[in-house]
Amino acid sequence: MAVLNYAEAYLQGLQQRFAVGLRFNRLYNTPNNQDIQWVGAKTVKIPRIDVTGMVDVDRDSTGSYSREVDNSWEVKELQHDREFRTLIDPVDVDETNMAVTIANTTRVFNDEEKIPEMDKYMASKLHSEIEDYDGEIDETEPTTENILELYDDLMEKMDEAEIPAEGRIMYVTPSINKMLKNAEDLQRYIRVDQNTNDVSRNVRSLDEVDIEVVPSSRMKTAYDFTQGAVADEDALQINMILVHPRAMLSPLNYEFVSLDEPSATTGGKYLYYERSYWDVFIYERKVDGVMMNVESGT
Repeated sequence: MAVLNYAEAYLQGLQQRFAVGLRFNRLYNTPNNQDIQWVGAKTVKIPRIDVTGMVDVDRDSTGSYSREVDNSWEVKELQHDREFRTLIDPVDVDETNMAVTIANTTRVFNDEEKIPEMDKYMASKLHSEIEDYDGEIDETEPTTENILELYDDLMEKMDEAEIPAEGRIMYVTPSINKMLKNAEDLQRYIRVDQNTNDVSRNVRSLDEVDIEVVPSSRMKTAYDFTQGAVADEDALQINMILVHPRAMLSPLNYEFVSLDEPSATTGGKYLYYERSYWDVFIYERKVDGVMMNVESGT
């Protein structure tokens, strides 16, 4: 760990790079999280029911009765168990003119490490789940000329799979969002603010599907989570994710945050500790509710 850069003067408010919030917040808050059943410390059981269809009526007899319903369980086990811990010496707080404080440290950790990791894990785990269940991953290269056709194809496949139209969300990288703004044949609604004359040409939705822009660094197919979340050297770029939140779940099993005051145990230092144990899954029978466009690996 590098030696702290002690500042002679410090302007109030830590100067860090711009950071965006959690882009997949709506998926981390899917209503399905309220319906899961925990079995043990890390296992989720999802009930499934199968029934047969109707048959022709036999008007000449009462027929026979048999059980035409069966149940099974889809079992998911959480794997993503993460922690962050750091010591902060009270002397460092003084000598950095209050730059290195628990408040600043945790804020930077959340903005630059934890929140981006949560987004990266969501995108990469959804991709992994789609592959496991033989879902829809399109590798057509998006262009301004074909972007709407690619979108329409994914929407059509969801319609055929009887995925509800209401509630769908499309996550895109900034470059794909730019293509949508300039797409051929896009019927534009341009709003001019009467008070400021500002022109808004943002594409916020298509066919009532909300569009969320996610930094491309958070939309890769694979990451190395040894320390933080670093894109795997073989990772591919995810361009678009069309998803219905009811097709997946993101259970949080355990979350703990604590700060210990300086003591003999901590060597006279503050000790900050945080742990989160969560995961992301797609329902096997609802895999058609999550579709992607990913760059070709060839």
